[in-house]
Parts: sequence; structure tokens; C-alpha cells
Amino acid sequence: MKTLVCLVEEPSARYMLEGVLPRLLPNINTHFIVFEGKQDLEKQLVKKIMYWQKLDSLFLVLRDQDSGDCVSIKNNLTNLCDKTGKKGVLVRIACRELESYYFGDLAAVEIGLGFSNNSLAKFAKKARYRIPDNIENVSDELLKITSGTYQKSLGSRAIGKYLSIENNTSNSFNSLIAGLKNLFG
Repeated sequence: MKTLVCLVEEPSARYMLEGVLPRLLPNINTHFIVFEGKQDLEKQLVKKIMYWQKLDSLFLVLRDQDSGDCVSIKNNLTNLCDKTGKKGVLVRIACRELESYYFGDLAAVEIGLGFSNNSLAKFAKKARYRIPDNIENVSDELLKITSGTYQKSLGSRAIGKYLSIENNTSNSFNSLIAGLKNLFG
């Protein structure tokens, strides 16, 4: 059985993936390497992938864009992964922040955080929220629309298992899903 090794910059990314991956790739073993931020991820990435011993493993590197240039960040991470000599490495950038994925499926946020009556769905129709990957300070916006209910780690754990794999308006989330499907053929 193949293994997917997920290298992520923070625990909240792990919690989100723990909710999504069993539904997307039900017959794949998953292992997580969680770093202490993006600098730590970039500093240790080559070593962690290069010295990974399990031969049937494929790798996912997931990092937030934050305020950086998405293309530059992805190119840098791809170049680091190329240094490992390993094949089967997928690099994905969460445009702005991981919370863009959640804005792409506010129904999942409602269910995960215990809201009712489509009280958050109305925000998806507002012009400033229609393209989740373009929302500045998206974690702050999520905190605002949930009246302070959303917390990074707990929220990711609660929301991840409800995120729709097929119906998400975040292009970077859809790129993650498509990349993983392609990686596992």
C-alpha cells in the first residue's frame, strides 16, 4: 500500500488534511511531518524527503502563500524538492492562507462549527468573498464572520472532515485535490 507523506508548515494544515484525505484517498496510508512555520519547513524540507526510507511513498508539500509571491514560493519549494532526487513530490500553495479553503465551502464551516440556518452561506454571495483565494487576511475574515468562534487548530479539525472535495470555490483547494488525484493516478 502506498504512503502519502504530508509535509506541512503548521498543525492546522494537518488537521484539515486528516479530514479530507480519507475521503479522497481511502486506501492510502498517510504520514505527517509538521513544521514550526514556513521557514522551518523550507530549512528541513530537503533532508526530510531525501532521508525518508519507505520506498512506496509519495510526498505532498503544503504551504501558505501569506503575503509572498505564489509563483516564487512554489518555484523555490519545487527546486528544494528536486534536490532530493525523489520522484512523486507534489507542491501546493494555499493562496493567501489555509482558511481560503474554508471560505470556498462555507457550508462545511457552518456544519463543522455548529452554525445553523445557512447563516454563513450568505457571505459567499458578497463580492469581497466570491473568490476565496483573493481575500486579504482571510483568517481574520473567517474569525469575523463566525463571531469569534473559529480557532485555527480546532476549527481546522472541525471543518476539514466536511470540506467538499467536489464543490469548493477556492482554486488553490481545487488545485490541491486535482494534484493529489493525479499523483495517485
